[in-house]
Amino acid sequence: MKAVLCKEYGPPDSLVVEEREAPQPARGEVVLAVRAAGVNFPDVLIIQNKYQFKPPLPFSPGSELAGVVKEVGAGVTGFKPGDKVIAFTTYGAFAEEVKTEAARLLPLPEGMDFVAGAAFLLTYGTSDHALRDRGALRAGETLLVLGAAGGVGLAAIEIGKALGARVIACASSEDKLAVCREHGADATINYAAEDLRERIKSLTDGRGVDVVYDPVGGPYSEAAFRSLAWRGRLLVVGFAAGDIPKLPLNLALLKGASLVGVFWGDFARREPKLFAESIRQLGQWYREGKLRPHVSQTLPLEKAAEALKLMAARQVKGKLVLTV
Repeated sequence: MKAVLCKEYGPPDSLVVEEREAPQPARGEVVLAVRAAGVNFPDVLIIQNKYQFKPPLPFSPGSELAGVVKEVGAGVTGFKPGDKVIAFTTYGAFAEEVKTEAARLLPLPEGMDFVAGAAFLLTYGTSDHALRDRGALRAGETLLVLGAAGGVGLAAIEIGKALGARVIACASSEDKLAVCREHGADATINYAAEDLRERIKSLTDGRGVDVVYDPVGGPYSEAAFRSLAWRGRLLVVGFAAGDIPKLPLNLALLKGASLVGVFWGDFARREPKLFAESIRQLGQWYREGKLRPHVSQTLPLEKAAEALKLMAARQVKGKLVLTV
């Protein structure tokens, strides 16, 4: 089988595509025939040894996929060969076949194709955990989404609207903001051309926002934190800008505000009942037409390096998917 391999840490161009032996499942594991794999920002980090998970070299990047169960190991009862599934693997998905624990599999939602399935689990799972569980977003509140045209950002817009919130989407260009409006954003801010704090004041009549969804970090986090209303919550989702901001903690005191960490991968592992409920709710919203995964581009597996370069340059609106 073909696999995209990281043999040494470095930029996307250091990846190679090679033939590997087909994996064999151990007890509790399954082997999947990959049909599509989602490309996410952590994939850019993991090949540079900048991610919290550090798999041994060589490894294939790729943290989520949609495919078909090829073989099951001993003790696996919930799935059988031929089942269509989605899976969160942390790494390994950029290959024609992948071995993973059966506990990481979920049935492909009814009516969803493989490309949409590869763009669903990580982005919508992260945003649902962030907004409903960690942020306790309620109907009538105002949600500010930074990096709103990315995969998790668009998911946050749609989930925010499903919860009855007013959503303000922030991005760096007008074409990105147009995509945000297509996915339900009530108002938009171009933070490359507008003063973020002043625009938030204008859009909220000076009150501020209740929840900030921040997958970006960098220079916008503090401005967003300063724009929180009383009892506001800033959700720390990631650092796509590269810089981890240092926030003045007196702001939390003065606003009665909360700085809340969001780590979906560990949530899924540590709290399986809540994770299952989250996936159930997401599936229901998808069937109701409230969630629409936005796949802006598909590329063949062999062009994984090109896909990761586009992701690193923040030139992807929604999700980019590799097809196998």
